[in-house]
Amino acid sequence: MTNFSKNLLWTILALIAISLVFSLFAETGKAPEKLSLNQLAEKINAGEVINIKVSGEDLDVTLKDNVKAAAQKETEASLTETLKNFGVDPAALQKVGVSVQNQSGLAFWASILIPTLLPLLVIGFFFWMMFRQARVGVNQAFNFGRSNIRLSTFGKERVTFSDVAGLKEAKEELVEIVDFLKNPKKFLDLGARIPRGVLLVGLPGTGKTLLARAAAGESNVPFFHISASEFVEMFVGVGASRIRDAFLTARKAAPAILFIDEIDAVGRQRGAGLGGGNDEREQALNQILVELDGFDRDTRVIVLSATNRPDILDPALLRPGRFDRRVILDLPDINDREAILKIHAKGKALNHQIDLRKIAIRTPGFSGADLANLMNEAAILAARRNKKTIAQDELYESVEKVLLGPERRTRAISVHEKEITAYHEGGHALVAATLKGADPIHKVSIISRGFAGGYTMKLPIEDQHIRTKTQFVNDLAIMMGGYASEKLTFSDVSTGASNDLKEASDLARRLVTRYGMSESLGPVTFGKTEELIFLGREIATEKNYSEKIAAKIDDEVRNFIEHAYAVAEKILREHKKALEKIAKTLIEKETLEQDDFYALLKPFRIKLVAV
Repeated sequence: MTNFSKNLLWTILALIAISLVFSLFAETGKAPEKLSLNQLAEKINAGEVINIKVSGEDLDVTLKDNVKAAAQKETEASLTETLKNFGVDPAALQKVGVSVQNQSGLAFWASILIPTLLPLLVIGFFFWMMFRQARVGVNQAFNFGRSNIRLSTFGKERVTFSDVAGLKEAKEELVEIVDFLKNPKKFLDLGARIPRGVLLVGLPGTGKTLLARAAAGESNVPFFHISASEFVEMFVGVGASRIRDAFLTARKAAPAILFIDEIDAVGRQRGAGLGGGNDEREQALNQILVELDGFDRDTRVIVLSATNRPDILDPALLRPGRFDRRVILDLPDINDREAILKIHAKGKALNHQIDLRKIAIRTPGFSGADLANLMNEAAILAARRNKKTIAQDELYESVEKVLLGPERRTRAISVHEKEITAYHEGGHALVAATLKGADPIHKVSIISRGFAGGYTMKLPIEDQHIRTKTQFVNDLAIMMGGYASEKLTFSDVSTGASNDLKEASDLARRLVTRYGMSESLGPVTFGKTEELIFLGREIATEKNYSEKIAAKIDDEVRNFIEHAYAVAEKILREHKKALEKIAKTLIEKETLEQDDFYALLKPFRIKLVAV
């Protein structure tokens, strides 16, 4: 509904309300009989009139049996004089009670002004609402070029570096920025030039915005924040105007921090998309470049920005003098994850037996936002179970929910499908438990989660930043374990292995083309990706090898897959009884935790195999 329609509706409602008010004061019941002066004189002479009440020129007449009537006298003559002129007998008039009621000034003026002024007031109110809306539209037009920059006043929610777990190196980089905002003189006296722009680079959820707020909290200066997408409008020049306004606002409040989130919304490389050099996004980018260069040497405003796509930013934005300092935010390691979990555990009713270290072990690759979500899911799950505290089981289940999705216990599957799933997951788990150097198994389940019919959770003992060829080959064998188990047990394969085959094929091709781990092709990479940025995506890959090499690449990929399948099949054949035991236990219990799984394998005395 438009504003004009709203105003019209309110005007109509106001008229209805006024009508209702007047109707409350209006007399109800049968209207009194109207008498002329001749009729009134005749009734007085006949003795039918009991009382007459005079109110100005109006006469309220009470007849016998309390019948009400109304009449009106002459304007300039008194009642007695008027009645005498109409031949009323004085003796008869003396029997009639006559009372005079003076009309109040308010009622007098109301009776004159309301009928005249009320319509004018209603019409005036209606036009006032229309003109008011027109003024708002004009003001919006004049304010269209102003930025919607927001000032954070932290108060009790002030964030400091102590509230940010991990990110030690990133915090050390920002300590200099905080020191400059507190004590700029010692830097300027030495001729030092403090970075004007700091680019926070990291995967989603690693804490870029939180770290920017912590820097503002440590320095105790105004913290202005805005999303870069708010600069871009359909009208060329509006974004540039908003950027000027944002920087001007930050300068007026100096010392201050201006935080621009998701700067890649306007900072993409120029000349790499639709439109020429005059389109709105590029105009906004040009204005940011000018504003960063326009800072005076002693300007006490630091521009922080965040992005998870530094590869698509314009080179001019990253040159020295602009965003010349990059702060990299990595995913937290096991110690950082434990510290982050402790921070997000504050305010939650945790069981005293909770071991957050075990949760940190199970969450490699989790960002800070993932860990916060994990703790929240655990609290929700405990509340749904009507518990007073959060136990370890809720945390374990929350890890799986964040990774794979919620349990789907109501999903109807046949007995045969359940058996296939049990042997499939048992194959993965048994191969992983047998290979030397493979990651340990933490849980095996045939309960459906998300789109997975079952899952085998294997996690490294410690965080790994590099991986060897042996580890990749082990991963391939584990991926083929489910496929080999189905084929060995049922002499048939199902669609349940389709995702395993896809992942295995992708990994094998990376081993050959990207990592140079092929024995026959040697330490050479194949294929060159052209980073043609179009709407933020890479769209072209150059094939820099011949068709003969392409055939060899395909052969090598197939060799990796076939070798992995052979390893998995050999292990499963040698330990077929162990596989059957795992599958039958899964069919019965549906889930095997780490301790239960390895206790199940202990009687079979399985020896580790090196690939």
